[in-house]
Amino acid sequence: MTGSARERTGGSRYGERVPLVAAAVCPHPPLIVPEVAGAAAPELDDLRAAADAAVGRLLAAGPDKIVLVGEGPESDHFGYADVGSVRPYGVNGLIPLWKAACSGAERLPLSLTIGAWLVGRAGTDLPRLAHSVVNDADPDECATLGAELAGRSESRVALLVMGDGSACRGRQAPGYDDPRAEAYDDGVARALADADVEALLNLDPVLSAELRAAGRASWQVLAGAARAAGGDWRGDLSYHQAPYGVAYFVANWDQV
Repeated sequence: MTGSARERTGGSRYGERVPLVAAAVCPHPPLIVPEVAGAAAPELDDLRAAADAAVGRLLAAGPDKIVLVGEGPESDHFGYADVGSVRPYGVNGLIPLWKAACSGAERLPLSLTIGAWLVGRAGTDLPRLAHSVVNDADPDECATLGAELAGRSESRVALLVMGDGSACRGRQAPGYDDPRAEAYDDGVARALADADVEALLNLDPVLSAELRAAGRASWQVLAGAARAAGGDWRGDLSYHQAPYGVAYFVANWDQV
């Protein structure tokens, strides 16, 4: 499922265009890592390919650095030496955000660990930072963080935003079946395809939590960043499916 449109995001609260040049949205299931999935790895080959393409397109925008955003148990920031792992899923080894850490401290939450893994697959040497946002952060808090991330430096910034949709798509889903889930996910898909800032900011935190959507706060950070950057944005949704009862989206937002 694909789509594209333009959305006028408005002026920056900094008084000029801030240097957000592009953004990509990817999900963060542990099974996207082939070593975790094992024999089931081919089942997510299409998702893996879509995510790789989205990161490649993000890099093609010519950023000076990459900032990863994902939900976590608390809001925090992470530097180039921080690492994560998929050890809880049976695979040893560290996944560095950028450069290998001497301490080996595993600080990255799952969302940012998978984001770091995706960027690492791209083979880029660009510096990268990461920010987690607590999953119950309110929309205004998320939008403010997005504006701050987009305008924090004068270098060209690309955002890699990690987040899953509802986990209630059928009886096999982690959250069992919820009849509201499909409509919720379709709304998220439209917002990402249309670069619709207001639709993302209007996602209900309570409903999102009930549907176990582990992307609402991160998507609202993206919306805040795009709104602060101003200008016209074009959205392109390249993946929207719900394997294993969890909705996954892959999308790119580019300045027009």
